Amino acid sequence: MCVPMIRWNSLPLSLRVAWRELQAIATSYSVLLVLVGGVFVYGLLYNYMYAPNVVREVPVAVVDHSHTALSRQYVRWLDATPDVAVAYELPDMVAAKSLMTQGEVFGILYLPRDFATLFYEGRSSVYPFYASTDAFLYYEAMERANLLVMEAMDGDYRTTLLPFLSLQGLAAVATQSPVTVVGTALYNPIEGYGVYLIPSVLMIIIFQTLMMLIAMMSGRERQQRLLAPYACLRSNHTRLALSLVCGKSLTYGMLYGVFSLFLMGALPLIFDIPHAASGLSLTVLLVPYIFSTSFLGLALSRWYTDPEAPILFIAFFSIGLIFLSGVSFPLELMPWYWCAVHYIIPAAPATLAFVKLSAMEASLRDIAPELIALCMQTVAYFLLAVAVYRRKLKCGYSSPHEKG
Repeated sequence: MCVPMIRWNSLPLSLRVAWRELQAIATSYSVLLVLVGGVFVYGLLYNYMYAPNVVREVPVAVVDHSHTALSRQYVRWLDATPDVAVAYELPDMVAAKSLMTQGEVFGILYLPRDFATLFYEGRSSVYPFYASTDAFLYYEAMERANLLVMEAMDGDYRTTLLPFLSLQGLAAVATQSPVTVVGTALYNPIEGYGVYLIPSVLMIIIFQTLMMLIAMMSGRERQQRLLAPYACLRSNHTRLALSLVCGKSLTYGMLYGVFSLFLMGALPLIFDIPHAASGLSLTVLLVPYIFSTSFLGLALSRWYTDPEAPILFIAFFSIGLIFLSGVSFPLELMPWYWCAVHYIIPAAPATLAFVKLSAMEASLRDIAPELIALCMQTVAYFLLAVAVYRRKLKCGYSSPHEKG
């Protein structure tokens, strides 16, 4: 049985463009470095940094120069919190700093001699707490534990100190709220930082690395005038532009389909990140997200004059994208112009939709506004990308100094 050979020239132009784009990506070390570093290394590193999610029993040292019942009670209550464990009680700061340098403890509580005196006089009792900032979650746990102990001690002793307080102290007591509000974070009952942050970061990684990839390939395309052979073809420029945009976006879609399996499938399993989204809902979300980002990058390629310059510009907006998504700051409180930007950049509605799916167990109906926004962006940026490439083909990049 003979298998017919498929001739290269008989394939549709869009498939040939896709294959050449894939070859160009595979043979460019700088592009591969951005993809491997941005998708795999950055994804693993970010999850590894917040892998504990919630830190318990952080070891601290206590230097108590007060030697009073109040100071001893403070130390006992601090040790009773789930966040901190009092590992050492030392006579001076020199020994405590030595343990902190060796990594035996991550914080030092220093209670001065006048700790109890100032407290019983109704004045502010100031004491230093030294915390290591090389581990963010440890610092957060120690700060939260101290705040809880201070509030508990203040509430426990406030009524007993009323007859002895000065006018300033009485005024401070009078301004205190009589009702204590205890809240529980919805969809994040353990209040873990990783549960809150990681789903947003995963979507931002897709957007940034894809935009960087398109920027680098478009800058290389312009520098080496790679569109000149296409411009010489005897074909309608609009049809050629359609083939180029479809072929390039097909390559990016296939690549980021694989990357999405790693980011959205493997990482949540490895690091135990809440992941309630089904495969179908993720596919429905990621398809318009990836293609709208691809078309946006191709539409902006007219202004990419070299492969390196856009990278820093794109990476600069990572934090801003998280805020624009509405995850860390609600859309309802944003000014109208920031809400408009939210619906212009694909990463913003896609991030919000993914958080709803993965952490809040939302359905496709619940993310309908975000899906509609992504579909509209896909159509709009596709037409814009075709217009940009039609303009490029007319100019042909016949000269390295061509500005059209």
